[in-house]
Amino acid sequence: MGYESVMAKGFAPAAERNRQPILDVLRRVLPDTGLVLEVASGTGQHAVFFSKHLSGLRWQPSDASVDGLRSIQAWVAESALENLLPPIELDVRSPRWPIASADALLCINMIHISPWEATESLFRGASALLAGGSPLVTYGPYRLYGEHSAPSNAAFDESLRSRNPRWGVRDIDELTELAGRTGFELQESVSMPANNMTLIWARVP
Repeated sequence: MGYESVMAKGFAPAAERNRQPILDVLRRVLPDTGLVLEVASGTGQHAVFFSKHLSGLRWQPSDASVDGLRSIQAWVAESALENLLPPIELDVRSPRWPIASADALLCINMIHISPWEATESLFRGASALLAGGSPLVTYGPYRLYGEHSAPSNAAFDESLRSRNPRWGVRDIDELTELAGRTGFELQESVSMPANNMTLIWARVP
């Protein structure tokens, strides 16, 4: 790995903290084999960790930003994992995604740091990619019945909206309504450390 790869390789402490709890859920809900599309892969740390521990799956990381794609590629190159594919550029708001189908879709910490239209596009895109019964897994902070799960999440939501009024912690009820319109249903919600949740949506047959 050369100097440029070292410079490109990003690191998120939160990804190191949450990767094992998320993996514990993924072991249960992802298929044993097939292709997983990870949307908004960020630094690429999760892609390496998950593909290493879920070796029966092919892992397709993606991101919309140039810096993100560079970081992911650096992590991918260093890992040399056969089931971890090179990252692809994917903006969920694009009308056509650069992948025709997948057996599962994972999206970590994107929904609250993007406009609501991005979440709508995520569900629409997943609906086009996934067959009936396939999982869409989302992770992050959520509200339930309009209430935050902890004071820290309320403060985080306020901070997000001060940075961009189109961002914010979304309500699970709001997501469930969107899911129903795009062919998904909520199968399970799993409480996670640091007042986050993993939501498992299933594509309706």
